[in-house]
Amino acid sequence: MLGSLLPSSVVTAEAFADDEAEGSFPGEEDLVATAAPGRRREFVTARRCAREALAGLGHPPVAIRPGPRREPVWPAGLAGSITHCAGYRAAAVTRTEEVASVGIDAEPHAPLPPRVLGAVTAPGDAEHLARLSRAEPAVHWDRLLFSAKEAVYKAWYPLTRRWLGFDEANLTVDPAAGAFTARLRVDGARIDGGPPLTALHGRYLVERGLVVTAVWVPCR
Repeated sequence: MLGSLLPSSVVTAEAFADDEAEGSFPGEEDLVATAAPGRRREFVTARRCAREALAGLGHPPVAIRPGPRREPVWPAGLAGSITHCAGYRAAAVTRTEEVASVGIDAEPHAPLPPRVLGAVTAPGDAEHLARLSRAEPAVHWDRLLFSAKEAVYKAWYPLTRRWLGFDEANLTVDPAAGAFTARLRVDGARIDGGPPLTALHGRYLVERGLVVTAVWVPCR
């Protein structure tokens, strides 16, 4: 699923079930030492997917520790993203000389609770969602918006090291292309000296009861 959304230079790995007997990777044990069993299993499987993706780039397996905002910290010269939800775990990794940043997210294909929807929309988003729903009512566009903005943030943060609120990006979806654009409402200056981020582009898939979204930032 995920691999169809990203450029070939991004290596992906995904899983639809956990191995109940699988233990934590050395160097990551403390991260889930006190976690509930379900949380531990999803973490272990998602991190395994990340190492499978690293292997696809010829990189040896390593512990993937969290950064200050719980983002995965990748080996030098690499960028990536991890996601997990009920019934799905996935990772995407790339070389920064090919793709500057990548963000992925997966969610169950179900409506967002109304209180959550109000918290994740920027001005204009609600009207756009209403138009999409009239055209294709079988898709839970509110959930897709949430997932896309999660993926946008995951691609944004490594390049800016700044928070990006849900209300700081307007989403436009192109159902015919299975694509979306998030236009940023804040300064997109980057810490790597690259061109400021003004809009991030991504693709999505609704399949197997899931909404999967992916965003990538090309190299300058």
